[in-house]
Amino acid sequence: MIDHDGPTPLYVQVADAIEARIQAGDLLPNRPIPSENQLVQEYGIVRGTARKSIQLLRERRLVVTVVGRGTYVATPTDDQA
Repeated sequence: MIDHDGPTPLYVQVADAIEARIQAGDLLPNRPIPSENQLVQEYGIVRGTARKSIQLLRERRLVVTVVGRGTYVATPTDDQA
């Protein structure tokens, strides 16, 4: 659940929520995560916040973005397992 009035930035909350879905197995390796538009609708955020959330997930090495294709859950590597 996203707390729009809480102290944690929205983009961090959304990234944490997506990370939790990855860890729970709801989003599988090599499968797409929700698009920016879907994140906007699902979490009631603006596109810039969705984009920043995806960037944070990339920095955490949880997702990879393929230009023209979308953003996918990263395949776990030995150092992440």
